[in-house]
Amino acid sequence: MLYTKKDVLDYIEEDDVKFIRLAFCDVFGSQKNISILPSELPKAFDKGISFDASLISGFEEEGENDLFLFPDPETIAVLPWRPSHGKVVRLFCDIKKADGVPYEADGRKILKDAVKKAENTGIYCDIGSEFEFYLFNTDENGQKTDVPIDNAGYLDIAPKDKGENIRREICLTLEQMGIQPISSRHKAGPGQNEIDFTYSSPLAAADNATTFKSAVSTIASMNGAYASFRPKPLKNTPGNGLYINISLKSNGGQNSKEQFAAGILNRIKEITAFLNSTSESYLRLGEKGAPNVVTWSAKNKSRLIRVRFDKDGTGQFKLRSADPYANPYLAYALLIHAGIAGTEKSEKLPPSADDYEIQSRETNKLQNEEKLPSTFEEALSLAKKSDFVKEILPESIIETYIKLKDSSET
Repeated sequence: MLYTKKDVLDYIEEDDVKFIRLAFCDVFGSQKNISILPSELPKAFDKGISFDASLISGFEEEGENDLFLFPDPETIAVLPWRPSHGKVVRLFCDIKKADGVPYEADGRKILKDAVKKAENTGIYCDIGSEFEFYLFNTDENGQKTDVPIDNAGYLDIAPKDKGENIRREICLTLEQMGIQPISSRHKAGPGQNEIDFTYSSPLAAADNATTFKSAVSTIASMNGAYASFRPKPLKNTPGNGLYINISLKSNGGQNSKEQFAAGILNRIKEITAFLNSTSESYLRLGEKGAPNVVTWSAKNKSRLIRVRFDKDGTGQFKLRSADPYANPYLAYALLIHAGIAGTEKSEKLPPSADDYEIQSRETNKLQNEEKLPSTFEEALSLAKKSDFVKEILPESIIETYIKLKDSSET
């Protein structure tokens, strides 16, 4: 359901809402928010609510001390874990400068621009996400430990699977927030879980991904556990992936859909820094099923990209290299732009890699194929040199990622 500004104001007044969280993300995808009272919401819609941009990662380089949050009424959601009397709702916001001009480094703006360009070229897509995460025990002070809540394996059930009730509560919470879960399961690692939710428009998908991580962390904490989305939280166990599913319809038929997939494959190395945005990300790639070779397949689920075409002409693509630390707004925008570039240049997919079943074989048998960057430093170097990336992302975002790498090494 699409909500208008009036719908939201009426709801706030009639349903005992006492606090409104105005949410946005920094350039790394970390959610931030300002809480306001209902009396301030009309002002927020009309004039925005200011915040100090110099204290937000990636915003401090633009010389704009004050930026303004403008809530998007379509994103309203009640926070189910807050009191039912005196409700708290959340609204995602667009970020603007003092003169009302959209802020260049706002991930929502960057993703909106990508969607607009795609639609102008006859390309329409929805995105679905599959998040993996670990659940760890907490100590007597509520602090996180490195001890998983169970030693269960892939698709195990209770009592081995001790995350079953937490996943159930997460799914019910997501439903209350307007996000429809599809499935949940225990994954291969001890304490590792996955929850998938439905496709939606790219902007809604990025908002939902941000909401998902917040809900998982909150519900885990309420149950005495700690949720970790780190790409490789434990040695010798599978890392956490973010599998990005793109459902594509195009006016250009199947050829354009293949070209879209080729565009992603041909630019994946340049954009990897934004799909795998920590040094730890590169400990995951290339082992225990996480792909590091630039290949695709219509049959083999272990490849970097799986491509298939439905009877209705829809193209379905699954990218398997990204991890949950990626900023979904930037990740989805870059993938859409890469696909557009492939269609504009009529790029062709290389031969598919259908022959081998698992990644450990892939590394040995496809050693002459291109591989993803092996370190965050290498990925950032490719991004910094990429004309494609520079056309989409402000220089300040690229520099912020580089500074993050430099600071993490000191």
